[in-house]
Amino acid sequence: MAVTTRPARAPRPVEGPITAVDADIPQLNEVFAEAFTERYRKDGLVGVRVPPLNPAIWQYAIADAGDGALLWRDDRGRIAAFNMVHLAGREGWMGPLCVRPDHQGVGLGKTIVQSGLRWLRTQQARVIGLETMPRTMENIGFYSNLGFVPAFLTVTLTLDARLGERPARLLSQLPASDRTSCVEACRVLTESLLPGYDFTREIVLTEQFGLGDTLLLGDPQAPTGFALCHTAPLVEGRTRDELRVLKLVLSRSAELPRLVGALIDYARRAGTRRLAIRLQGDYPEAYRTIVALGGRVRWTDLRMSVHGWSEVRPSEGMVLSNWEI
Repeated sequence: MAVTTRPARAPRPVEGPITAVDADIPQLNEVFAEAFTERYRKDGLVGVRVPPLNPAIWQYAIADAGDGALLWRDDRGRIAAFNMVHLAGREGWMGPLCVRPDHQGVGLGKTIVQSGLRWLRTQQARVIGLETMPRTMENIGFYSNLGFVPAFLTVTLTLDARLGERPARLLSQLPASDRTSCVEACRVLTESLLPGYDFTREIVLTEQFGLGDTLLLGDPQAPTGFALCHTAPLVEGRTRDELRVLKLVLSRSAELPRLVGALIDYARRAGTRRLAIRLQGDYPEAYRTIVALGGRVRWTDLRMSVHGWSEVRPSEGMVLSNWEI
């Protein structure tokens, strides 16, 4: 999350929040690339240039956020800041969010986060969180002053794609008449593990925009697990090289090796080189399992939640929810 702070200076007029639409994507991409490149520069990574995101990923983010796709415009009508605020049942989170560098240091970062908090509380979210770069103390302090507290690291692990003995079962392969009931069965499974969580919208939008698929374990009408995955390139103009897991639900943690094996196979059949799983740090047994299967650590993010709106781990099984697009 690129919301940096600077010494206070005179505020510049902005209008918002305004609900983002697809026509805003080119400007959103400009602000995103500029703000995150500046963030890396401040962290000493001067040569890093953050590229624009795939417009299809922005379409998904805006559609998923709905009325929570918030942006602010400057006095010339250009986007000065944005905050994509998401709600999956009662699980709320923010991302991506950032302020254009020339509008930083005037309190706009605080405004966009507080607007997101108000929106999620109005929607009766039970969990409110975000992820930020763990090495950036400035960001951690900024969010801490707004009521967030640090929790676990989210560790991105990758495994090489390779074919298994047989293809995984995918939602897209089911007859159209069976897909709706399968998606509902996935919702029921998730609800049984973490009441209030619902990934239905993300599953439907992924299929609608052709970004990936949902891999199923067990009977499609009563699955024991599923993983919502994106194969579309994250970065504009790049080739498809990675299968990213956005949501992962298992009734029994012991089935994780089986699900990971199916995902590795699907990654290969989908034409990608590797599988990427963002694993929350409160699943140490799962971490050891994935490392033993060949997983390599590629990245870390710090998970932060608002005090009183923190997430909980299910008493059995697993529910992984990616707080990044």
